[in-house]
Amino acid sequence: MKEFLVAIKQNYSEKSARAIVSALRRANFELRNEHRYDGSPMVMHSVAMARIVCTEIGLGRDSVIASLLHDVTRMGMITRAQIVEQYGEEVAVILGGMNSISAVDTKTSSLQVDNFRELIVSYSKDPRVILLKMADRLEVMRSLSIFPELKRNKKSWETIHLYAQIAHKLGLYNIKSEMEDLALKHLETKEYSHIERRLSETADERNRFIAEFVKPIQERLTKLGIKYHLKSRTKSIYSIWKKMKKQRVGFDEVFDIFAIRIIINCEAEFEKMQCWTAFSVVTDFYTHNPGRMRDWITIPKSTGYESLHATVVTKQGRWVEVQIRTERMDEQAEHGVAAHWRYKGVSDGGQSSEQWLESLRGVIENLSHSDPIDEQFDITLSTNEVFVFTPNGDLRKLPDGATVLDFAFDIHSNLGMVCTGAVVNGRKVSFRETLRSGDIVEIQSSKSQKPKLEWLKYVVTSKARGKIKQYLREEQASSLANLGREELERKLRNWKMNITIEDAVTALVKHYKLKTGLEVYSLIAEGKINLLDAKEIIKGEPQVVRSKPKKEKQHKDIQTDIIFDNSLKGLSYKLARCCNPIYGDDVFGFVTINSGITVHRTDCPNARRLEENFPYRKIAAKWGGAASAANFSAVLEIRGDDRPSLAGNITDVIGQQLKINIRSMAFNSHQGQFTGTVAIEVANTSIVDMVIYNLKKVDGVRKIERVK
Repeated sequence: MKEFLVAIKQNYSEKSARAIVSALRRANFELRNEHRYDGSPMVMHSVAMARIVCTEIGLGRDSVIASLLHDVTRMGMITRAQIVEQYGEEVAVILGGMNSISAVDTKTSSLQVDNFRELIVSYSKDPRVILLKMADRLEVMRSLSIFPELKRNKKSWETIHLYAQIAHKLGLYNIKSEMEDLALKHLETKEYSHIERRLSETADERNRFIAEFVKPIQERLTKLGIKYHLKSRTKSIYSIWKKMKKQRVGFDEVFDIFAIRIIINCEAEFEKMQCWTAFSVVTDFYTHNPGRMRDWITIPKSTGYESLHATVVTKQGRWVEVQIRTERMDEQAEHGVAAHWRYKGVSDGGQSSEQWLESLRGVIENLSHSDPIDEQFDITLSTNEVFVFTPNGDLRKLPDGATVLDFAFDIHSNLGMVCTGAVVNGRKVSFRETLRSGDIVEIQSSKSQKPKLEWLKYVVTSKARGKIKQYLREEQASSLANLGREELERKLRNWKMNITIEDAVTALVKHYKLKTGLEVYSLIAEGKINLLDAKEIIKGEPQVVRSKPKKEKQHKDIQTDIIFDNSLKGLSYKLARCCNPIYGDDVFGFVTINSGITVHRTDCPNARRLEENFPYRKIAAKWGGAASAANFSAVLEIRGDDRPSLAGNITDVIGQQLKINIRSMAFNSHQGQFTGTVAIEVANTSIVDMVIYNLKKVDGVRKIERVK
């Protein structure tokens, strides 16, 4: 109480102070029998709130009086007429708005941020109402420990999701940060305590670093004759906690835990010039991140906030935020929308400046726009580029939407080729991760990594796309050439022709007017050289000279079959996992870029897509010889009515009765229904049919089918 009276005497005229003391006495009398949850006098809440309005927000006499009387009017202990008679119309209007907002039921979470915003605007005929509401909530949060747990939970949630966001939009940044910290302290007690403890433990090291960081800046500013003073500000626990959650990192991996503030003392006409001079000094010593540069001096925020923000990196790779502003701007930043007029002396007296009220009303009404409250007023540089840093602080400029893979190729093509992912701001991510300005990226790589066709989906830079496409073309050409050579060698053996492959290729190059043997091999692999024609050409029999085969996009007529059997030693092929073909299935071959030929079932789910997109890589094929060993895997899906021992009966039939090896199995039961999958080793489709036939005899099994 004593501190409040001292503040009144320091901030208001004698006449205004007498009016405030009169309101204090009235509140003290009316609330003499009212107490808070901990038994303390109710009037102490009103006094604490009034002190916030006076010293932390900086409003005038009428606002302080309204703060003292808001509980008195809410409880009906004084009439509107009495308020008008004793304290004036403006106090009555403010109190009317306060009471309307207090009457709203926010017991459920259905009151969303946007709805609350609309409500405040509609009830705030006098814009000071919302500022008093912020002071009211801040005092409640400072006294949160006296409330029951359920009320603490509710008030903490409301504070983070409603009041703190509105305080931010009004430029009440200190109040916003304190609200968030107090709410977090209750909602996430352990994490709050951990961050608080780590801040305390690292304080000495942080102070030493700050002293070393600012030393060259101080010397240069002093030499230039700029009057200034410095502040260092540790970021709020809530903002640190939020970064830890967003970036999924620990406390020690949060880079910008504190900020340096350079506050310049100069005349209004020199403000911009001296702020930019200070900015130049800072960036002379330290590299700044253009993507995180904020110029709120040229274009202030809607709240009136003015400042230059720069994020710079030291030679040791440590990031620091530097804020540059004048004393007037700092006052604005500390006290928000009320500060501009307070700075000009409009804080005293019964009649507030109409110009001040209109300015404040404009800010309040902007809250009713349709933009979400957590996005409105958020001014950032509009750019089509992102600025990203290496761990050593080297700056790289990339187009908006660039990924880790783009960054790797930007550093060096060879690094891009073997990129497996990255550590971004201390967090491991895949190479598909989209980068944002200010990210610090450390590329991870592996010698076994190779570019794939799908990589083209995850890059936006022309350099990355070009290098990936070049690699794929070369790889495809090499793969096709090897495949074509193997095919030609096999045919020459089958034809029993007494000729070397080099002579055969020379004949084909000459006949088709090609440049190299590699072209011959590739065209054979793509099915664009008919091997029956090639046989005649190689034999030297008279032929009509044909033009160079056209590399058509569509070539569905396949002239030769590949027979998959044990004699196919020179040809690399594997079974497709998407359909698991086995001996006896109708199949086709598909030429891959890196793995030779992949064998698919003709009813494979991917068959149609492969046919439409890559018809020239599809090869007719069939099984040859006889499958003598269980070299294939077949997956069976089983459904039925659940009962005890059903899974055991199924495995007994397969393993014990039929002597077939089970590779894997999985069974599930839900509401009396049984589903399961069993992967078995078989030699051919006949074995699969035999397994299905025997399993259908098991009691409870209703349906069995082979998974494609």
